[in-house]
Amino acid sequence: MSAIALAPAAQDRVLLVLATLAQWNGPVTAQQLADATGMPRSSLYRQLARLKHWGFVQEEDGSYAPGPMGLQLAQGFDATSSLVHMARMDMQRLVHQSHESVGLIVAVNDRAICLDMLESPQALRCSFVKGRSVPLRRGATAKCLLAHLPPARRDAVLDAWRDEPADPALPDRASLAAIRAAGYACSQDEVDEGVWGASAPLFGPGQRLAGCMTLMAPTARGLPRAEELTQMVVVAAARVSRLLSLT
Repeated sequence: MSAIALAPAAQDRVLLVLATLAQWNGPVTAQQLADATGMPRSSLYRQLARLKHWGFVQEEDGSYAPGPMGLQLAQGFDATSSLVHMARMDMQRLVHQSHESVGLIVAVNDRAICLDMLESPQALRCSFVKGRSVPLRRGATAKCLLAHLPPARRDAVLDAWRDEPADPALPDRASLAAIRAAGYACSQDEVDEGVWGASAPLFGPGQRLAGCMTLMAPTARGLPRAEELTQMVVVAAARVSRLLSLT
């Protein structure tokens, strides 16, 4: 994780600390949090104390992790998310039809967050599990979400890479335009070695991007069926989009 380029507003610091903890896969030290957020240690400790008091952060052996109140938030989200509820049946149908894993993923700031994941009956190791997030940079999911974000949000993400070393794996405006025209994105070995994926957008009222549905499979199984599996994802996503547009 990289340091934040601009200091957050005072009222946002506690949220920045909480978001950074949520993105970290495991306990994190105060120094790691300071490096990731760019916050002075004195300010960081104040925010951690507030979060610990309210149960959003717990401390053990000098490291920090999300606290039990985070579980209550997650349970509340699962119980009330219309996107998760409306997508679940078609996700189950797609898993049954394809025999592969299917995820429901949304874009938040510059990350892709997995809201729901239905596992294949066949084994697959990949970065997307429910509640986990990855940078909105590589892979079918990231490219699908980026391609269909509102132009201002998409440009902000792309512009943030401007000063980084050239990376041919990162999408550009031309490749994202091609994804919008096709209505889906595919990738191979871009996020996890040996994993192929196909992703199609989900739209709510007014053709507003709600998220995407992504099918993931080992490359050895996915590539030979790429056209068939991609079509399955596109059809399933279109069904969910029709449901969402009626809400």
